[in-house]
Amino acid sequence: MSDLDWPAGFERTPPAERTRYPHGFRVSQTEAFDSILEQLDQMDAVNPRVETAAPHTQRHPHRPYQDREPEDPGVVVYCDLDGEGRAFPCDRWTTLRDNARAIAKYLEAKRALDRYGVGTVGSEFETQALPGDEPVATGPPPHEVLGVAPDAPESVVKGAARARKKETHPDNGGSTDAFQRVVEAEEAMLEGDS
Repeated sequence: MSDLDWPAGFERTPPAERTRYPHGFRVSQTEAFDSILEQLDQMDAVNPRVETAAPHTQRHPHRPYQDREPEDPGVVVYCDLDGEGRAFPCDRWTTLRDNARAIAKYLEAKRALDRYGVGTVGSEFETQALPGDEPVATGPPPHEVLGVAPDAPESVVKGAARARKKETHPDNGGSTDAFQRVVEAEEAMLEGDS
């Protein structure tokens, strides 16, 4: 067995505080781990990697062997979402299956936020961003997002933002993340004018 490489910036649950999941996830360990990849696939995640302290099968590297239950039941999922590295760790429960299922359910809930317009997936995932040694640019500058000159007047910024919001709105086939970037770009440019 290997030690689980826990991502920096995420607290571990002390072993004495781990409990069995009280509501009884009624899935097999295989289903629990497969459901993580299903959710990530729905989110267009890139390079998904599932890690545990147990050895994983060669054929399905995201699944630990069925008969292995290491002392450390933590599960960590790594992937790239929208060009940024993310980590989704869970060690609150006493079994690999329950921690894997909890991560899948968490990802499913975050997808629902995006689908129903309650919040943006990007903002909800900020706590899962992997820390870096240096700040990482999160995207193009506001004027490029809006397609205007850096010193564009307020009326041009507002007009470009209105058009880009229509293009990127989820109801028009856009994504919540793209729409939010337009909103933030407009705010940044208008604040810069004041």
